[in-house]
Amino acid sequence: MDLFNFISKSRCALMHFEKITEADSDYHHLDKMPVEELLNNINREDERVPGIIKHIIPYITILVNAIVDKMLAGGRLFYIGAGTSGRLGIVDASECPPTYGVPYGLVIGIIAGGYKAITEAVEFAEDDTEQGWLDLKEHNVNSLDVVIGIAASGTTPYVIGALEKCKAHNIVTGSICCNPGAPLSAAADFAVEVVVGPEFVTGSTRMKSGTAQKLVLNMISTAVMIRLGRVEDNKMVNMQLTNDKLVDRGVKMLMENLGINDYEAAKVLLLQHGTVKKATENYHL
Repeated sequence: MDLFNFISKSRCALMHFEKITEADSDYHHLDKMPVEELLNNINREDERVPGIIKHIIPYITILVNAIVDKMLAGGRLFYIGAGTSGRLGIVDASECPPTYGVPYGLVIGIIAGGYKAITEAVEFAEDDTEQGWLDLKEHNVNSLDVVIGIAASGTTPYVIGALEKCKAHNIVTGSICCNPGAPLSAAADFAVEVVVGPEFVTGSTRMKSGTAQKLVLNMISTAVMIRLGRVEDNKMVNMQLTNDKLVDRGVKMLMENLGINDYEAAKVLLLQHGTVKKATENYHL
């Protein structure tokens, strides 16, 4: 894109939509602040995020219920985003199998620019209106699935284009953004807008906006997995035993559930059943 067209396109977008996420910071002269003052001010802004999320829980609830209905019918959950938002989706998706024992591929994170973009910025990847849908198609996305678009600004073409294509193919969509009335929200069936205000460093949406998106993603995946029966009482009984810490946690769960010693619990868990849930259900004295 040449410079003239880029500037014209940017001005046109700004005329039609005001991004609070790009508004000037409420703090000034950051480069002259002592470190402790910097940290206190960042923390002050972060403290606002949970309270803002509290007021939009009804919208998150509707989205979670829609996801659960689809997944109980055999569908999957997709997150799609660019930059920080895309990385947050990938983190949340990647943690579901080890935490809840679900198969890889049940929750899928997709980022503009592909695998490389997880650790490096891929120039202009987020501006491609067609690639998001092409990336979803690589996973055979279909009408049983739910696709959640994540974008702090709510204006990312890669994400909006993907959701619009999903809607055209009768695929349920959700969105998470940090600007009110965002184009992304208009493209989604179930929109979640966490309006946290200007960032401490102007436009740095990896800060409050990133925190807000991470908290909402935690809420969504955790609530969905609980409703799918992957948690019993308050325990991760289906977790994968991928390290010593998790084995120790599983042993302690079995000692509590079955009233057996640590040696017997470890034997039952590691040599016979592999998960706390299976060991609890099938243990015989």
